Amino acid sequence: MPKQKSKRALRKRVRLTGTGRLRRHRAYKSHLLTRKHPKRKRRLRKATLVSHADERRLKRLLMA
Repeated sequence: MPKQKSKRALRKRVRLTGTGRLRRHRAYKSHLLTRKHPKRKRRLRKATLVSHADERRLKRLLMA
């Protein structure tokens, strides 16, 4: 039986941290930026961790 392939789309969007968590970028930063407050745009620039609820599922896709 062939090896399982990891989801390449997810591979491009998240990366593993040193402690094994998944790091991702925030959404809603691509368009309609004039109506968003500068503080909100600043927060959207920073990366964040994937929530615990989704982490197990995404790791399975990543390491498949």
